[in-house]
Amino acid sequence: MTKYNLMKKVHNLLTFGFDSQPRRFISWFIISLICLNVLAVILGSVDTIARDYHDLLFGFEIFSVAVFSLEYILRVWSCTVELKYSHPFTGRIRFALSPLALMDLLAILPFYLPFLIHVDLRFLRTLRLLRLFRLGHLKRFNETSRMILNVLRERREALIISFAIILLLIIFTSSLMYFVENPAQPEVFKNIPDSMWWAVMTMTTVGYGDIYPITALGKLLASIISILGLATFALPTAILSAGLLEEFRNKKGIHEHICPACGQGIPKP
Repeated sequence: MTKYNLMKKVHNLLTFGFDSQPRRFISWFIISLICLNVLAVILGSVDTIARDYHDLLFGFEIFSVAVFSLEYILRVWSCTVELKYSHPFTGRIRFALSPLALMDLLAILPFYLPFLIHVDLRFLRTLRLLRLFRLGHLKRFNETSRMILNVLRERREALIISFAIILLLIIFTSSLMYFVENPAQPEVFKNIPDSMWWAVMTMTTVGYGDIYPITALGKLLASIISILGLATFALPTAILSAGLLEEFRNKKGIHEHICPACGQGIPKP
């Protein structure tokens, strides 16, 4: 086997895909290892787990870094099989500076940098989850991403208007609640920006309960604002849902006329 054929085979195996048994195994192995690494970072933040399972977590960290480092080196080595990275030196530099390659590098740097500089970069380990964005190279994920981007692009004016309405409603309701509640509880509704926190929490139905009206008029306004919030914050969701539904229909070629009598869809001939 020639060097080029070997590089091409390695590059093909390390490209996320499920069209063959080896690529499927490697893809799932890397995905599983990434998820387990993020889980290890989360569990490692618990003092008792970090203390009782320190050796296990550290051993898993070394194993993961070794796998990711080898994968990164092989990717940089074999990237020249692609036409845009064909130059043996500048091509590899261009590949190393690409977003996905930088994500790969950031996934392993937190392990090596402490040997050079005394800095705690453990939080960067969670960036390994970004490596899953490589799945964007798969055809099915590309199609879905394009579909969502098309919806955002085609419905951008409606989305901008809906978010503008939400912003205006937040400003109006927080200002109104400030003037109503400030005399009764100046330490809570002490200014309009603080009242905006209440408006956002109320309109999104989160309602932490740290800020709430106590006057009769304030409670009445809060009830009305809560109902308005349900309808207003549903606007972007409705716009996106309608856009996605239309994209799905366009993709499947299901363009329907609506019967004015019964309201049922009539398949377009």
